[in-house]
Amino acid sequence: MSMRAPRGTVDILPADAKKWQYVENVLRKIAHVFNYEEIRTPMFEHTEVFQRGVGDTTDIVQKEMYTFKDRSGRSLTLRPEGTAPVVRAFVQNKMYGIPNQPVKLFYFSEMFRYERPQKGRMRQLHQFGVEVLGSADPAVDAEVISLAMHSYEKLGLKSLKLVINSLGDRESRQHYRQTLIEHFTPHKDELCDDCQNRLNENPLRVLDCKRDMDHPAMKAAPSILDYLNESSKEYFEQVKQYLTMMGIAYEVDANLVRGLDYYNHTAFEIMSEAKGFGALTTLLGGGRYDGLTEELGGPNLPGIGFGMGLERLLLALDIENITLPIDETLDCYIVSLGEEAKQLAVRLGYDLRKNGIQVDQDYLKRGMRAQFRAADRLHASYVIVIGEDEIAKNIVTIRAMETGEQYEVNIDEVIEYLTDEILGG
Repeated sequence: MSMRAPRGTVDILPADAKKWQYVENVLRKIAHVFNYEEIRTPMFEHTEVFQRGVGDTTDIVQKEMYTFKDRSGRSLTLRPEGTAPVVRAFVQNKMYGIPNQPVKLFYFSEMFRYERPQKGRMRQLHQFGVEVLGSADPAVDAEVISLAMHSYEKLGLKSLKLVINSLGDRESRQHYRQTLIEHFTPHKDELCDDCQNRLNENPLRVLDCKRDMDHPAMKAAPSILDYLNESSKEYFEQVKQYLTMMGIAYEVDANLVRGLDYYNHTAFEIMSEAKGFGALTTLLGGGRYDGLTEELGGPNLPGIGFGMGLERLLLALDIENITLPIDETLDCYIVSLGEEAKQLAVRLGYDLRKNGIQVDQDYLKRGMRAQFRAADRLHASYVIVIGEDEIAKNIVTIRAMETGEQYEVNIDEVIEYLTDEILGG
């Protein structure tokens, strides 16, 4: 029996959890500024949600899902991505009928994918994502991309590259799809097994293959941009125009197709160009998925969103040597000597906490010197000392650790004193 964390999972210990909390708080505030509201979906869904939503030909559905049957024999799957569950919730709860449209949502979710673990890619991963449902305005595409770029820049990342493409509407995709089949069919036996299987079912996925990316046929493949109809071209031009107006630099990559079947029109990725990141440079991916609501049982409505890997984000911060402004201080540490003092410390600590002051104290029956060392290790701003003399005088001694100054404060005035000092009244 193994007593270690399963392969592809990690423990997030307190020191790292503070970084996660800081990043999540920044992202949450940005989502609020952009007027996105939080949604929380179940950790598992009926398997059909992902089969129909993500696509049977994708690697996620074919190779990576954690699927199981419950006691009633229903097939359930741990969430491998965030868009399909959000769209399912949107449809099920008839959010298309609420007055405020489009519906703009964000989420923090754990995902589960059975793939080979490597740096920045785990089997249990965490994502911040946004979805906008109900608008086909290219300005929404630009807004979603701008939210992602602003998030990275707000956290201090500089070595970023935004790559965009258009997959066109259904008509454009159908025309391009047939062209790809004709292009790759003479080379079918030279391609990997996955590409051979995808060629007739979803030939755009062949362009996303990492194993055959250097094959001559891949490099000579026709560009989807040459097969966009006029309305698709105009849509893409408007997206690019809005990005330019916001001062957001981008590159167009005609081979960017993303790995999920539901994408159409705008597709995008944000990559890290920092040295030392390795082969997996993509930090975030997203795009437009008009029609996914209909696929999951609702009305045919447009949608767009992205999923941001938090593990990748934290890795990028480390590689760019960005130190997050984590508060490592403690407001107050209570040093007590003797049982009577300990009882007073327990009561006082609770009262201080109720008033919003961060407090800790000794629970190992250590001497005064050891307790002061503990306060130092916790970077306490103030230490409250309670001993026999203090109890006799109905006071406590408060030491400001930065200056070493000490004050005697009546026990009934401690909360008011520290509230003024720490919280500013």
